[in-house]
Amino acid sequence: MQPWKIKLDKNDQRSFFLYADSSRMTSEVDPESRQMMVTQGTFLDDMEVAGKEIGYQTKISLFPDGGYNERDIANSMDIKPVAKITIEKTSPRHYPLYNALYLPDTNRAPYKDDKLTAAQISRLDSISEDPDLSVKVYQDKSDVERLGKLALEGAKIESGVNRVMEEANKIFRANEYQKKKYRDGFSVEGQGTSGIMRHLLQGLVTAFPSLNSGKAASDLFIKSTRTSVDHTPAYVMISTKDNSRVRQVKSGMLYSRLVLTAHDLGLAVQPLSQVLEEYPEMRAPPLCKIHHDYAPDGSTIQMLFRIGKPTKAFPLSMRRDVMDLIVNE
Repeated sequence: MQPWKIKLDKNDQRSFFLYADSSRMTSEVDPESRQMMVTQGTFLDDMEVAGKEIGYQTKISLFPDGGYNERDIANSMDIKPVAKITIEKTSPRHYPLYNALYLPDTNRAPYKDDKLTAAQISRLDSISEDPDLSVKVYQDKSDVERLGKLALEGAKIESGVNRVMEEANKIFRANEYQKKKYRDGFSVEGQGTSGIMRHLLQGLVTAFPSLNSGKAASDLFIKSTRTSVDHTPAYVMISTKDNSRVRQVKSGMLYSRLVLTAHDLGLAVQPLSQVLEEYPEMRAPPLCKIHHDYAPDGSTIQMLFRIGKPTKAFPLSMRRDVMDLIVNE
């Protein structure tokens, strides 16, 4: 959804503010707006990486005007920034992760069976310097099977909740016209379709929208998830000691850096978010079970994603024009 808004600081040309765009909330799948905050963090980290490349040092202050009123979260998002960013000109220098910004951040294709090497795991583990955030790689057979089953269970539950699937269907872009008009959401490419089949499927879905809704969409979603988990050598989990808004944003920053680092290591990733979502049908048993098994100390699992060597490249996803993110007041 790319739910970001930028407001320039009228009193300081070096500063601007990041706001969560409440008009892009997905209240059915993300009722507590946790994933919305994680997404804010991905924006901030990508911005920091780009700044290093072009010669700007960034200072990020989270929730400079205080936290949200959780009883009126949408209005709070509109009036309170997630972050204040101040930039300072430095000398441009090539930053190794910069080129990875232009690679697809999600690859849903099957991965090779190769496990991660000790060096790869060590590099991923070393990214977080915050003691309240942890990164854990799971590639033992028992963990891979258990996490795969939980991920598939989450997909099956989500596919059976009509209001959640309808919310997702609203941001499906069936053809080139819709993709160029909205520049967000997801399309047939994101489901692994390419070449001539992409054009054929776009035509069919445009003419017969029911092909991507109802039982057809649910079956395709389950099938895609099953293919993913059946061809996954390892999973990575990001956990936090608490579930505060600050920790949620920092989790997104950490996730973004993990994705860029994975690309640099020749690896691909795919989030498997369903099992971590907080709507009632998902809470029990999968959400409770994954926390019971993998966060018994009471911490919160913010991200679960598969990782491995890709078997094929995936296309870039749609992106909004940067000028559409800037709010003039």
